[in-house]
Amino acid sequence: MNFGKEEREDAFRITSVERDLKKRDRYFIYADHSEEPILSVHEDILIEYTLLKGHSVSVSDLPGILEADQKQNAYTLALAYLGMKPRTRKEIERYLIRKEIAPEVIEQVANRLEAEHTIDDGDYAKRFAEQRLRNHLKGRLSIKQELLQRGVSKSQAAEAISELDEDFELEAAVRAGGKKWPFIKGETRDRIRKLTMFLMRRGYPGGVVREAVKQVMNDKRGDE
Repeated sequence: MNFGKEEREDAFRITSVERDLKKRDRYFIYADHSEEPILSVHEDILIEYTLLKGHSVSVSDLPGILEADQKQNAYTLALAYLGMKPRTRKEIERYLIRKEIAPEVIEQVANRLEAEHTIDDGDYAKRFAEQRLRNHLKGRLSIKQELLQRGVSKSQAAEAISELDEDFELEAAVRAGGKKWPFIKGETRDRIRKLTMFLMRRGYPGGVVREAVKQVMNDKRGDE
């Protein structure tokens, strides 16, 4: 885009490049000694299109530069959002929609993140399932529903919960039931019914619930 000594009528010469003090990764581009910047671009776009002082830029190149900057801006927003905690592709897309990014740009950014393995719904699902079981004592049915709500596909959610350790799930159910039991009021039979419903609401399968209730009751009798 540097046209040397011969200037084209449909081009402008960059006379100044200044960093945006509020957004340190962006730069203002000034042309023909204008007082106001004609462009504000990400530093990656600055380098890619050689938007440096003394270089000339064709007016016909501006749409491409602006489009590339929009993609880079969306990509930067997505990375910052991912920096807080892991996300699914759908969560990234929803976030960028809230930021009023164009749908076609969102798709391209999401595809780029997947290609770079920055987002991986399959891996996310497995890690999420393990974490919810271990730290939140949730059962596989509840975990699967949460994964679907986060935009993970049915097949990826099913695969993730299929890899959960069944013995560990039972142990988690017993722990959850043991913590809940002292706070359940009523006669023993009614308390058992309420405990059963509690564990079912936490997403444990019927077989796990029955065994967990049995173990909780055995533990309580032993304590007594």
